[in-house]
Amino acid sequence: MRLHVIARGKIARSPEAELVARYMKRIIWPVVQTELPDTGGTVPAPLTPAREVLLDERGKQLSSEDFAALLGRWRDEGVREARFLIGAADGHGEAARTRADLLLGFGPMTWPHLLVRAMLAEQLWRATSILAGHPYHRSG
Repeated sequence: MRLHVIARGKIARSPEAELVARYMKRIIWPVVQTELPDTGGTVPAPLTPAREVLLDERGKQLSSEDFAALLGRWRDEGVREARFLIGAADGHGEAARTRADLLLGFGPMTWPHLLVRAMLAEQLWRATSILAGHPYHRSG
């Protein structure tokens, strides 16, 4: 299953970009990133079947193990692409929120979108590591 991170805003050269690159490089599943301008731009068409996850401060909070289990279940069900959408400063519109398969949150605090991108990259790496039985991950 391909992991596709679609983010509003340019990450450019920054400490967050270095973190994202570090974790994306470690992910053994196919992974792609798409950057869009803060407004406008076209979200690429999904592979089908696909699942869409919106990163949202009001979204469901999952443990790393539960997140890994969800990705594993989607993979085993034949989902070809899991899409993770990170919005601009104003978040996502109601239509996108309604259409999403999952609203995922990293806690009730508001996080800068560049940091969310780094946190998501780390959790994608951790989830795929859990599914691969990698010894680094420690369950808490």
